[in-house]
Amino acid sequence: MIPIHAEEISPRSLSHLRRLLSNSNRQSPRGTIAPKWRQYHGAVDWDGLLDPLDHDFRRELIRYGEFAQATYHAFHSNPTAAPPDRPRAVVLPDRSFRVTRNLFATASVELPPWVDTVAPWMMTATPTSWVGYVAVCDNEREIQRMGRRDIVIALRGTSTCLEWAENFRTWLVPIDDEEEESSEGEQPEKPRGAVPKVECGFRSLYKSVGADVPSLSSMVAEEVQRLTEQYAGEELSITVVGHSLGAALAVLVADELAASVSPHVPTAVFSFGGPRVGNQAFADRVERRAVKVLRVVNAHDLVTRVPGVLPARADGYAHVGRELRVDNRMSPYLRPDADAACCHDLEAYLHLVDGFMATNCPFRSDAKRSLARLLSQQGTNVKELYVSKARDLRLRPAGSFARCNSGQLPSPSSTY
Repeated sequence: MIPIHAEEISPRSLSHLRRLLSNSNRQSPRGTIAPKWRQYHGAVDWDGLLDPLDHDFRRELIRYGEFAQATYHAFHSNPTAAPPDRPRAVVLPDRSFRVTRNLFATASVELPPWVDTVAPWMMTATPTSWVGYVAVCDNEREIQRMGRRDIVIALRGTSTCLEWAENFRTWLVPIDDEEEESSEGEQPEKPRGAVPKVECGFRSLYKSVGADVPSLSSMVAEEVQRLTEQYAGEELSITVVGHSLGAALAVLVADELAASVSPHVPTAVFSFGGPRVGNQAFADRVERRAVKVLRVVNAHDLVTRVPGVLPARADGYAHVGRELRVDNRMSPYLRPDADAACCHDLEAYLHLVDGFMATNCPFRSDAKRSLARLLSQQGTNVKELYVSKARDLRLRPAGSFARCNSGQLPSPSSTY
């Protein structure tokens, strides 16, 4: 392992560092997971796979995280593109998959006009924004390796001012329209917490209809219905992956799909840095519908503790699913006092998963994920030893590892 506090790096470690700092991710060869795909998809709640972390499952988990990462790259490459006239050209991390539909989310809140002058780059002009995509595996060799044809739904985190406004609408509301309507009439009183409720802002982004597009809920349901009918008779799985806000929306997507669109197709959620989504009744419903949720949580990520941190709301919110807990302080490359943005950054999450072996174990010595992107997005949170060595190796121009300034878009994977 590369020493954490050493001022000098041995030739062998320097060679390893040079490989890590290259722009290509040298991952382990993919082994077949066909015999165990259901376990990896959560059939037994990932028992025996998380602590210690199964080697093949680690690789699959990182790949799903990269599907979420692709949403940020596609969105921030052209944030002003108007939906749905300009479908996104999404560069997927796996060429075995192809995008079948672009997805949009619509905010129902309105901000005062002066916000446009303060933060025009945050795109306050339109309530509807591109938020992700649906993709399907259509490579026969990969289908055989995985043991099934996988449908992936990937969703990004908060990137617009209106989405931020939705995040702060933290009161709980019924997830189902019929529950909301019945609560206004005279109905028999239900036990406290028996009605499945979710955060108002998350539900708004999921259910609101845009001027030119249907709701995110309708788009996902329609596309998954089409794909499951197209591939009827095959072994199928549905994997919903998201980071931050996208992780919350991923749970809403999976909950609905499991109940109405594809109740017989195994559905799993891989959540990175996700907040709480709803109350205990909602969490119970997700589990009853056999949706498997794995939350990857950095121990120092504040977003994973909200909503519900205030005493007045603490009894309302509950997490759903299993947790894989990583810790940025276990990385030999990150500063122990890394800031909140780094603790929530998606690339930092993937870096930590790549190095995680088991609770209280040191960082994996044969971790293979490139550090180049981590340096470019979180340079001030990487230990100076490695920043200076990267400059010495001339892998990037001096100063290119600095964080974005206030006149630029924030790090695409460090938002809520």
